[in-house]
Amino acid sequence: MLPRSTAELKRLAIKHGFSYCGVSKAEFLEEEAPRLEKWLKEGKHGSMTYMERNFDKRLDPRLLVPGARSVVSLLFNYFPGNDMEGREMKVSRYAWGEDYHTVVKDHLYLLLQDMSEVYGNIEGRVFVDSAPVMDKVWAKKSGLGWVGKNTNLIRKGEGSYFFIAEMILDIDLEADGPVTDHCGTCTACIDACPTDAIVEPYVVDGSKCISYFTIELKEAIPDSYKGKFEDWIFGCDVCQEVCPWNRFSGMHNEPRFAPKEGWMSLSREGWREMTHELFDHWFKDSPLQRAGYDGLKRNVKFVTDPE
Repeated sequence: MLPRSTAELKRLAIKHGFSYCGVSKAEFLEEEAPRLEKWLKEGKHGSMTYMERNFDKRLDPRLLVPGARSVVSLLFNYFPGNDMEGREMKVSRYAWGEDYHTVVKDHLYLLLQDMSEVYGNIEGRVFVDSAPVMDKVWAKKSGLGWVGKNTNLIRKGEGSYFFIAEMILDIDLEADGPVTDHCGTCTACIDACPTDAIVEPYVVDGSKCISYFTIELKEAIPDSYKGKFEDWIFGCDVCQEVCPWNRFSGMHNEPRFAPKEGWMSLSREGWREMTHELFDHWFKDSPLQRAGYDGLKRNVKFVTDPE
């Protein structure tokens, strides 16, 4: 049987709030296997031991979803604008509103529901950064962009402020092809990284990244990084802010990504004095819950305490 057309799928994806949709054949990621193994052996995942688990499933979606035939990759815009002026502490843009895992997955389920009316009975699973799925690799394979020197997925003329989601399905769909790399000779992200985490083009040492220190690391942040965080207390957008392609980023239109009023104008002292009650009020359904109250307070103290 010939693969099914994806024209209607892509129309439905736009209807349900996604910016772009691409398709790949569900197969073993042969080129990625040695790269992932080398990255893990060199300890570039730091204390993120979950990266070591399910190695085979990360590389073959058919092991994750039995009967899988197609991987549908989708991009969801989260860019809220560049206005950081007047903010004494910085939170990565993806975390300003409600947790993207919940928001994007809600859109995915509605899309899958509509797809069943076009393609009939569909079996599979949906993912939003929540399982051993190499989302950037699949998005690249399906032509949604290229993986840049900062290891973010970048779209020509649009940038990288997108969440990536997947549907791994048991139906044959027409596969798209990859696009070319447009980083060229630019090294802006490498030059700007405050902690030198981009150790070479297309390779990030996760154990040196501000996002790792402020979100994933549960122990004390090493003193050797004092003075290097540039006021980032949850995540970091530096390598995206300096990327020339992000000059073309367009604003998202998802109401659930709007921040709760109040916290974005907090002073340094306001962050330091934040109570658990205020944290829960502002960040109840936020990605900041991953760091938790104690983790956020640790980050604020690390950034604001004198060297």
